[in-house]
Amino acid sequence: MSERRKEPQYCPRCGVAYEPLQEYCLECGERLPSNRGVAGVLAEAWQRRLPWYPGDWIWPALLFLAVALLATAAAVVAGSSGGRGTTIVAQPSVALGPGRPRTAVPTALPGTLPAAPRPTVTTGPLPKAPGAPSTAARTTPAPAGALTAWPAAGSGYTDVLESLSLSAGREAAASRARAAKLAGLPQAGVLVSSSYASLHPGYYVVFSGVYRTPAEAAAGLAAAHAGGFPDAYVARVTH
Repeated sequence: MSERRKEPQYCPRCGVAYEPLQEYCLECGERLPSNRGVAGVLAEAWQRRLPWYPGDWIWPALLFLAVALLATAAAVVAGSSGGRGTTIVAQPSVALGPGRPRTAVPTALPGTLPAAPRPTVTTGPLPKAPGAPSTAARTTPAPAGALTAWPAAGSGYTDVLESLSLSAGREAAASRARAAKLAGLPQAGVLVSSSYASLHPGYYVVFSGVYRTPAEAAAGLAAAHAGGFPDAYVARVTH
């Protein structure tokens, strides 16, 4: 019985067949692969089906790609099967008027948090941090129609109704705040943004409400929008 003839091998550059012990391609002069291990077997299988072979480097590259895909899939599966805690998504920064950054307020994904409680409006100074010396609150009843002043040493959240450039004058901002009071919005007032680190400087900010949490402030947005301020949003006010 005659010995079975070995299938020809092909040059990785030009695709011309060559003999098993041939070192260089007689057609293009390419040095022929001498590795007869796994890469050599795979190269032969490739060349039997396709005329062009990129070179033995293709096999480690494909192996690296496969490992990367498996690692990515494992990470996705691990992330999707993680804990069932509350998912918080930070809203992207938006503008406080043209070109002015607005404080981002964390918002829960639908169904992950209970409904926000009804807004609670403070009637005195905001509480101090634990350990801070306590002082007796001294409040003087404001005259009817007076605008609300932001607590001198307090930080919290509010509904920003409008932002007017300082060049427009305080009276223009105060007029908008009085319109907010007439619309029934709580604690309408005006503050100068330059006095607060969390706000973009250079504006009179017309606000409504002094709240302890962003959820309380967000609950008051519907009334602000219905009261003639469709662009109202929640902002943090800190000194």
